[in-house]
Amino acid sequence: MEDNKITTVSLVVIVIFIVGVVLRLAKPVLFPFFLAIFLSFILYPALDFLTRIKIPRIISIIFILLFTFFILYLLGTLFYSTGKAFAAEFPKYGEKMNEILTSLFERLNLPQFKIETSDWAGELNLDRIGKILGSSLGPFFSFLSNLFLVLIFLVFILAGRGRVKQKIQKYLDKKRAEKANSVIVNIDRQVQRYLVIKTIVSFFTGVFALVVLLFFGVDFAIIFGFLTFLLNYIPNIGSFIATALPFTIAVFQFETIWPAFWILVLLTTIQLIMANIIEPRLMGHGLGLSPLVVLFFLFFWGWLWGLPGMILAVPIAAIIKIVFNNIPGMQFIAAFMSKE
Repeated sequence: MEDNKITTVSLVVIVIFIVGVVLRLAKPVLFPFFLAIFLSFILYPALDFLTRIKIPRIISIIFILLFTFFILYLLGTLFYSTGKAFAAEFPKYGEKMNEILTSLFERLNLPQFKIETSDWAGELNLDRIGKILGSSLGPFFSFLSNLFLVLIFLVFILAGRGRVKQKIQKYLDKKRAEKANSVIVNIDRQVQRYLVIKTIVSFFTGVFALVVLLFFGVDFAIIFGFLTFLLNYIPNIGSFIATALPFTIAVFQFETIWPAFWILVLLTTIQLIMANIIEPRLMGHGLGLSPLVVLFFLFFWGWLWGLPGMILAVPIAAIIKIVFNNIPGMQFIAAFMSKE
């Protein structure tokens, strides 16, 4: 018995290691595939609506693909151009930081303290900043360059949705087929509901943040609004980063602290309302994940795929919880992952 337990544990460790290595090495293909799966859940209600109003399925899929390509390409181009502008303007914030610190020391009657920013500010040219941003945000740019691959995956996924039920009925007896189809329908409905609601909440969080930043005239408001939308998929940590970045820029951009203070208050209020009031009411109870599980998935997928992995980490964890919650005998894993 002891030997069997040791063998089992060893096999589990080896399998986990192999899966991790495969996921890490196959990232250029698996990341677009995972993203296509998430997009399929979000876009399927639109496909279902178009087919219900008697539009041929193939035409509906083509229309959805063209619309998706247009939106993703537009967002990617906008994000990239704004990022280049941010890189070009970044050195001036070093000079403003020097002015603010000098003024602060003068008011406190402290010895003059000056940070030599001229050298490093001069070195932070567009090319160098572009390389830094490219290395940190490279996965998103590579995704945009491989957008065609995402769309190919999306075609097959959308075209194949709804056919699993027919295959199960063909190869299983009636009773087992009904039970299996019931489980699959529940999983599909719950995953779709989660991803659609999460995306809608993230979208409006980004829009509200963008409106606040545009109202105060904060530089690079568009890129911060887009980052707010993306980082909202990362609970707590993402919200903190999405609020801290524009607040820091506002501190150095304006002559007084008050605009930055009100920006911080408004962005924090938006995050709290959307995360603690709107999203729970739309999502319902029972889908909350344990903070420990969230951290584990964030670290694991962040190690595997970097920032894109961290953005996909919590949706992946939620999907796994939904799947286990609908499989008899596996509910204990879903209960372990729950924060309740």
